[in-house]
Amino acid sequence: MESGPRYAATGLFVCFEGGEGGGKSTQSRLLRDWLTAEGHTVLLTFEPGDTAVGREVRRIVLSPETGELSHRTEVLLYAADKAEHVDTVVMPALDRGEVVITDRYVDSALAYQGAGRVLDPADVARVNRWATGDLRPHLTVVLDLAPAAGLGRFEERDRIEAESVEFHERVRAAFLALAVDDPDHYLVLDARQPIDEIAALIRARVAPLLTQAVR
Repeated sequence: MESGPRYAATGLFVCFEGGEGGGKSTQSRLLRDWLTAEGHTVLLTFEPGDTAVGREVRRIVLSPETGELSHRTEVLLYAADKAEHVDTVVMPALDRGEVVITDRYVDSALAYQGAGRVLDPADVARVNRWATGDLRPHLTVVLDLAPAAGLGRFEERDRIEAESVEFHERVRAAFLALAVDDPDHYLVLDARQPIDEIAALIRARVAPLLTQAVR
């Protein structure tokens, strides 16, 4: 019997999601800087690759030299990165009462490997929810941008970025659908807006959560 979604009882878990070139890394850093200035202890992290195991996974799944992978292999590799990330980086920080900001999490697997690879979304969700103990972010910020615009920001593309525009359109639609299904835990923003305006909207949504988080 499934236990259902799990939200950390201590700390605050914020995730940035969306397609390529939407500014996730920039906004993650800006939020970290603001929270730190406000006196919070913040851990800024990312997937895949912010563990020793994850670095090996990242090399395999993103290097163009890897070539074709079985889609199921890709799902399992990303899930392994997430399991290690949650157990050794994310949960220890949340247990300490810190704010954890991650650039990508489970939704990326649901969007890229589920919708993008046209795999059964229930299968992809089951593997990733098990890998992470079904730990959910208190808030997921989706920075939405048309794939043609986002991909145009890269001179060189990794193995996933090099997929077709149609692939990335499916990914975009999946992110938006996830947000529609759970509006209380999502904030969808137009990534074409000025960087400082986006940052202000994110701060406005995060601020009330800071008072609710158990320390």
